[in-house]
Amino acid sequence: MKILTPFLAALVAFPLVSVADDFSNRMKEATTAITAIRSSGSKEAYVAELEKQGRALIKDFPDKEEPYQMLLAVAESSGGDKAKAIIKELSADNVPAKTRERAAMIAKKQDMVGKPLELKFTAVDGREVDLAAMKGKVVLIDFWAVWCGPCVAELPNVKAAYDKLHPKGFEIVGISFDQDKGKLEDFVKSKEMAWPQYFDGKGWQNAFGQQYGIRSIPSMWLVDKKGNLVDLSARAGLAEKVEKLLAE
Repeated sequence: MKILTPFLAALVAFPLVSVADDFSNRMKEATTAITAIRSSGSKEAYVAELEKQGRALIKDFPDKEEPYQMLLAVAESSGGDKAKAIIKELSADNVPAKTRERAAMIAKKQDMVGKPLELKFTAVDGREVDLAAMKGKVVLIDFWAVWCGPCVAELPNVKAAYDKLHPKGFEIVGISFDQDKGKLEDFVKSKEMAWPQYFDGKGWQNAFGQQYGIRSIPSMWLVDKKGNLVDLSARAGLAEKVEKLLAE
């Protein structure tokens, strides 16, 4: 399982940062272990290793920000009760302020589950998109980018689910984190991606990404036929999840 995040990019670059030798060495070791697992293709193993390394570092270096960021990444990757437990843990007064702020943002995102999701825009191809008008459909909100390797690698699974289930009421809405409109349009055309794409050219500062606290891509959300957000981690078993929602 590969996932691209600003946090992981910083983590890989961490050894270049000047810090106390002990912490720097431990971070290098943690980075190596996490990167190796991340390349193995197992999301569960990656998340477990990320939590293991983060907790070990927090125990020995409770004043450093990076280990708490690892646990935030675990919460965002896990969802459900596990995410809620970690977010509660990271809301404590002894946790660095920046981490507490991000934990609050993730908690807000978790609170959105089970409630209507607002999304309205004009797509790159001119189509008007409004989730409020798509009730009766199951909708995948796919936060992605052409430059994101894991996103591109996931595309065959997304297309397969769309081709199979679109006739039954499955729709996809792409939220592009690209900065080059031409590259996005060329890619969408070449890959025959039939669904609408949002684009504002702001990369990680994408308007919907900022609004909904997206810190990693691909991020896939599912909206049920009532228009409620029901899944923040729809990537694994996507087709099965959509079929279940369509049957409700």
